[in-house]
Amino acid sequence: MSLNAYEKAQKSVQSPRATEYRLFGQVTHALIKARDSGTRDQEYMKALDWNRRMWSTFSADCAVEGNGLPQQLRAQLISLAIFVSKHTSLVMRGREDMETLIDINRSIMEGLAPQTQAQQPVSAPSHLAAMGIRQDV
Repeated sequence: MSLNAYEKAQKSVQSPRATEYRLFGQVTHALIKARDSGTRDQEYMKALDWNRRMWSTFSADCAVEGNGLPQQLRAQLISLAIFVSKHTSLVMRGREDMETLIDINRSIMEGLAPQTQAQQPVSAPSHLAAMGIRQDV
C-alpha cells in the first residue's frame, strides 16, 4: 500500500475529536505564521478569515438540535464564536492583535487533545475565564 493511501485511510478513521484537534492545529499554525511574518498581507488576512470560518462552522454545528454536546457547552462555544468573529474584525482593521485568537485556539486544542498527550489542566486565559469558558470540558 502506498504512503498516500495509508495516510488517506488513517484520516478516514480519525475520531471527530481528533479531526477537530487537527483542524485547530492547522488554523492556529496559519495564524502564528501570519503573526510572525510581520506583514499584514493577503496571507495574514486569509489566516484570519480561515479562523473565523472555522469558528462560524463550529457555531452553526452547536446550534443544531442533534448536536451531542451538553447544552451549556454548546452555548459557551457559540458565545466564543461570536467573540472570535468580533475580535477578528478588530484585528483585520489593525485595532487589535491576533494573540487572543491564538490563545483561544490553543485553549480549545488543550481540551481536544488525546488524554495521553494532555498535560495537567492549565488555567484558562483570563478572557476565556471571564466568558465562563472552562478549560477542563
